[in-house]
Amino acid sequence: MNEGTGRPPYADRDAAAEALAGALHDLADDPQAIVLGLARGGVPVAAGIAHRLGLEWDALVVRKLGVPGQPEVAFGALAAHGRQRAAFRSEAIRSGAARCAPRRALREVEQAERAELERRHRDYLAGRVPDVAGRTVVVADDGLATGATLRAALDVLARSAPARLVAALPVGPPSTCAELEAAVDRLVCPHRPANFGAVGAAYEHFDQVSDAWVHDLLDGPGGPGFTNG
Repeated sequence: MNEGTGRPPYADRDAAAEALAGALHDLADDPQAIVLGLARGGVPVAAGIAHRLGLEWDALVVRKLGVPGQPEVAFGALAAHGRQRAAFRSEAIRSGAARCAPRRALREVEQAERAELERRHRDYLAGRVPDVAGRTVVVADDGLATGATLRAALDVLARSAPARLVAALPVGPPSTCAELEAAVDRLVCPHRPANFGAVGAAYEHFDQVSDAWVHDLLDGPGGPGFTNG
């Protein structure tokens, strides 16, 4: 919450993108920089940053691996970029989940999420492979909780030899931000509440991002998939 007002710091994802674009103003109009939004929630944020700074942008597909019965708790995440695939697993959470759910259930979650990862990758990217080699890559999302999806994204991108990896997140817990600062060249996270509860608490309006919304941004004017014909 904003001190003195009791209101969340961001009206919506576009307001969050505006704040992040301000923090990343040094990258404006840089042809060697590209913004990738973690699909789905990070896509509106990436689009907003890129449009304000005059940067190329696209989506990066990720999927959280949720603990059976507690899907909001991630025991890992998956990411896709071109033909590359990466998986991040929190062994501490996975071990705890294994005590509460059969390992078969964890495997079933991963199988289902891998299938959804591939569906979204085909659907959103339509064969595009954003060029990240030798470039400054800004990885944007609408917030940070455990950091699992961001870590998977960083892993898959690192395989394509970017020059720099920048994480741009409107909100995240201080402890997770501190851990991730060692994994990137630059971390931008303006709002790090000590009493972090959930990403959505940082927004006045935090509607779920649908496939249709993602396609409107990716395939509409100014989007990487836009065609005039």
